[in-house]
Amino acid sequence: MPALASRPALRDLRALRTAPLLSSGQREHLRSQLQGAMASCSWFTLGLMAPSTEAALACLRQLEMAQGWPALQAVGTAWGPGPVFLKGNQNSGQLVIRNEEGLGEGLLISGHCPGDPSVEDTWGPFPLDFFG
Repeated sequence: MPALASRPALRDLRALRTAPLLSSGQREHLRSQLQGAMASCSWFTLGLMAPSTEAALACLRQLEMAQGWPALQAVGTAWGPGPVFLKGNQNSGQLVIRNEEGLGEGLLISGHCPGDPSVEDTWGPFPLDFFG
């Protein structure tokens, strides 16, 4: 895994397949940048790659608490043990989880702003405990 600068930019994460290990200073620096970028968006979608359903939901709930978002509701129960991909959509208020092998691990956040598409972007992958 490539090393990140001591003060990484959000764009430094783009090429990564899995979330990097981050120091507390790097986390704080990235969180500050992310909050600024997210402030211009109206709503968000999430992509979460995790080793289990439990890990994916724990990451999601930490993010929701940190951002003060209402909890997304699961649609369907078509997942089993093993690695999962969780897709969440604030606009619909729903999430789906599916088993998927061969993924990295981490959280991707996409910001949406119909009134100003120039601020829309996808950020991450962030470690599963980024908001913990």
